[in-house]
Amino acid sequence: MTSTFHLVCGATGAGKTTYARDLVSRCHGVHFSIDEWMMELFASDQPEPPRFDWIAERVGRCERQIGRMATRCAQAGVAPVLDLSFLRTSSRASFAALARQSGFDVTLHFLDVPADERWRRVSSRNETRGDTFSLTVTRPMFDFIESIWEPPTAAEMSAHQGVYASRAQHACSP
Repeated sequence: MTSTFHLVCGATGAGKTTYARDLVSRCHGVHFSIDEWMMELFASDQPEPPRFDWIAERVGRCERQIGRMATRCAQAGVAPVLDLSFLRTSSRASFAALARQSGFDVTLHFLDVPADERWRRVSSRNETRGDTFSLTVTRPMFDFIESIWEPPTAAEMSAHQGVYASRAQHACSP
């Protein structure tokens, strides 16, 4: 059986981490969260105010290492569940290419939630600081991410065995 890279994408507040955690339990996979990596490795060093170029460079470092670790998991028959936001088409394409070049399948999970609902969730998460809280997301941060978010197209979903998470009743392959 071929292992599958699970790419979980959606804009801020879509529910990616909650969905990824559930997927991990159903697939017996390993969860890779970009928020966890960034907070653990770089949060204490972040400049004030935050700079996009500084953050993007460190996200890139984390993504390269996560890609290596995900490949090792898949080689061991364990499904990597990648909760990396995948805000841009190029990022999703890069991880899909890595998986396929290594001989693994790809499933793109798309959480498509309206912006007003996502902002409501983010505001609530900022206040409650529950188990999916990593950092306070301000309205300007939310709006900036909205401006760079590239939702997957129907063609991209088809190319990556896409699952629309709102309709997801699917089986997992490791």
